[in-house]
Amino acid sequence: MSDISNIIASLELAQIGWVVRDIEVAMKFLGTSIGIAGFPPPDRVRAQDIGLSYYGKPVESEWLTSQTYNGGTFIELVQPLSGKNMFQDYLDKHPLGGVQHIAYRLPIEGFDGIIADLQGQGHPIISEVDHPIARMTFFDTYEALGIVTEIMGITPAGWKAIEQMKK
Repeated sequence: MSDISNIIASLELAQIGWVVRDIEVAMKFLGTSIGIAGFPPPDRVRAQDIGLSYYGKPVESEWLTSQTYNGGTFIELVQPLSGKNMFQDYLDKHPLGGVQHIAYRLPIEGFDGIIADLQGQGHPIISEVDHPIARMTFFDTYEALGIVTEIMGITPAGWKAIEQMKK
């Protein structure tokens, strides 16, 4: 079993995820003040539509999300709307919002090993998604890193989708 810093060092940084109170305000600020532009209109996501589990159970919750590709990394914004989920948990603890998760990716073939390794270290799983383009697991790594760690196992279709999103 590796320690968490060794595991993360072997993965590719994929995404920085901000939880925000108002996604439109955040998109405008990043675009005009910092120059991180290209956010598409936010998508409304329902946990039940993507099979998202929350502490091992299906939930009914919604949020808005938008992401753009900038300097080799995706920047994701999430605004919780309803229900219980890790994004609302974060906003409850940090009412002004902030960086809630960092995502790392690898080919799907290595996903189960990384997940088992992190679980073996005692990092609890907060949420999981099994999507055709990627399997995603969100770990509670607040003690080790101060944020949630997302591991993405990218499928062959997912690599194609990533290339499209970069454009």
